Amino acid sequence: MTGLLPVSGAALCTDPRLLSSVRDVGTRPGIDFDYTDDAATAALLERHRRTVAAAEHGPLMWLGALALAAAVVWPFAGSAVPAFDGRPELAYAPAGPLLVTAVACLTYVRRRWKRALLHPRLTGYRHVLGLARAHGVPVTHVPRWLVGRPLSGDRETVPVPVYGEVEPLPAEGPSDQPAERVTPPVTVPDTPPVPAAVPTKPAAVAAYEAMADQGGWHDETGCLLLLAAIGGAAWAYSETNPAGYLAAALATALALTTWLAGAKQGRERQRLRDAALEYVRALTTAQPTGTPVPELSAPLRGLLEEEAARERGDDQGTAGRI
Repeated sequence: MTGLLPVSGAALCTDPRLLSSVRDVGTRPGIDFDYTDDAATAALLERHRRTVAAAEHGPLMWLGALALAAAVVWPFAGSAVPAFDGRPELAYAPAGPLLVTAVACLTYVRRRWKRALLHPRLTGYRHVLGLARAHGVPVTHVPRWLVGRPLSGDRETVPVPVYGEVEPLPAEGPSDQPAERVTPPVTVPDTPPVPAAVPTKPAAVAAYEAMADQGGWHDETGCLLLLAAIGGAAWAYSETNPAGYLAAALATALALTTWLAGAKQGRERQRLRDAALEYVRALTTAQPTGTPVPELSAPLRGLLEEEAARERGDDQGTAGRI
């Protein structure tokens, strides 16, 4: 799953103008990198992903978060301590240095994180993605960490540059001049590798994309209905009113029905998720052969990043959250 690049080197070579622009980006001062080399590009992205993650998460990040929490809590906790009564320098004053420490730590962490994102080769790669889009080459996905996009929200700290669209190359039509008859050579040239066909998106994958953001309320609703049933039974017992038992039985039945519906939807979602994973794996296999891989939808991009984080053992991911 982690082998799916935003754009392959073969796709960058489909248009000579795009290839020339990509070469120009790779020869800029401080970059000196061949972005058409898929293996080198994958290693570059993985190395800098770790660097960005290390800059974002570290001792200073935890220290700043703890100092900020202490600065917020101290005035309330200090005023409640009897020993600090009548001594505002102990009840309130320490919140100031704690707040200054928190701001200093978090500011330094953010600057270091952003400096890691602005590495020349990462900046050059974002330009490559922008050039690919301008030339009509599909970009499968843009990792959140690469553009500093948080887990919730679409704001990007360092977005992919936007270039003006480039007209596609004209198709070669028949020439008006009569072509000379040329005797074909006897030797047969080596057959180039045939790109793998892009798999057609199965109906199960389309269904997963449609229901990716649905559900997730059955457990909560079932618990609320069960609490209502317990409350109704308690009221019926205290008031000796049989109607309360009837309401409790009805709420219990609704809770069980809701949980069963949630379990059924969960099984269906898992089945569709497995189909979506197989589809993304098929795209990952086809990309190194030079096949232009289509852009992934938002649910498939989220699934790709989720699986990549799971394979790395990183449940929090590496998107910018500072």
